This record gives sequence, structure tokens and C-alpha cells, in this order.
Amino acid sequence: MRALILAAGRGRRMRPLTDATPKPLLPVGGWPLIDWHLSAVARAGMQDVVINTAWLSEQIMAHVGDGSAWGLRVRYSHEGAEGLETGGGIRRALPLLGKEPFCVLNGDVWTDFDPAHLPAQPPGLAHLVLVANPAHNLAGDFRLRDDGTVAADDQGQPLTFAGIGCYDPLLFRDTDDGSFRLAPLLRDAAARGEVTATQHRGDWFDIGTPQRLDSVDGYLRRRGVSP
Repeated sequence: MRALILAAGRGRRMRPLTDATPKPLLPVGGWPLIDWHLSAVARAGMQDVVINTAWLSEQIMAHVGDGSAWGLRVRYSHEGAEGLETGGGIRRALPLLGKEPFCVLNGDVWTDFDPAHLPAQPPGLAHLVLVANPAHNLAGDFRLRDDGTVAADDQGQPLTFAGIGCYDPLLFRDTDDGSFRLAPLLRDAAARGEVTATQHRGDWFDIGTPQRLDSVDGYLRRRGVSP
């Protein structure tokens, strides 16, 4: 399975840290955030990786290169200075991802989730990783039924999207090149019964603000872990 790491975001909530450094290169636990993702997909056996870039893309490319430092083959999907939102970014990268299902990891989260646990062939068009709702998202993003399907109504347990999933390229068949969000596409597919999910009960952090960055950095340093 190929992997896409989303690294095109401007990181406005992280300013001023991201004025001169792209968010995926901010240090977490002593390592650039993107190093954790690259190491995770390498351990999962996903050798072909695509990274989408926009803001300060040259810094990301200079740091990651061709991916050989992680035993990976890395290619880049460029979106211009502003980026294309999550849905548009994935769609732009499809020619590099092939016709088989692929996994996607948000570049601005830290987690101990193992990408090897994602299904190589999701039963529908998408399989999501969900987590317990953090304090900044108490209402959650999706509802998970007992049978593992994602509900489009008020049935099931409300959980937060971890920014990790496996997608069939057919999920994007009716979309056009350009900027659009992923969530509405997933909700439409869920209404047709084409989205499944699992809940990850381990560590997961959304690194969306400088305060959260400091918190996760301290947590990882106290644990003494490395990518």
C-alpha cells in the first residue's frame, strides 16, 4: 500500500512558529514531526510515499529528499503557495498514488497508531481511524456504530477523526481538481454505507497550536521515545 503524508498546510494557528518553518518540520520530542510519520510508514512496510506540499515546500523537500534515509521512495505533489484543503490535496496526488487503495496521514498529528493496522482493501470507499474526543473537539466528527460502519445520522458513538485513513481512489471519482474539504465527501459516502472505521485507544495528539506542540514535546521527552 502506498502512503500520502499531508504536509501542505499553512499552519496559521501555529504562527509565528510557522512563518519561517513549515509545520511538519517543527520539532516534537527532539525530532521534526514529519520524521515520526516517515518512520511509522517505513515500519509498516509502505515503501512508496507521496508528500503533498505548499507553504515552504522547499524546506520539506530538502529535509526528506528522496526518502532513502528512511528506506522509502518519496515523491512530491505540489499545490502552489496556498494549498488545496485536504480533499483537493488528496485528489491532486492521485496520479502518484495509483489505482489501488492508499493510506493518508495528516502531517500535524502525533500518534502511536501503527499504519500496518489499516486494511489493505477497505470494505467500502474509506476506512477511518477515530479517537476519543479531545477537549477542543468534544462534539466529535463522526459516529461509529457497533458494526464498524460510520453513521451519517445520530446513531453510534461520537468520536474524533484522527486524520488517518485508507481510501479507495473511487471516493474521488466525482470531484474536480481544485480546493475542497474531505469531510463532506466522507459524510456523503457514509450516508451510502461506504465508510467503516476503527477506534484507536492509544496516544493521539492534534498539534494545532503552539501550546499543544509544547505539551506533546514535553510528553515525548519525558517518555524518552524516538521515531
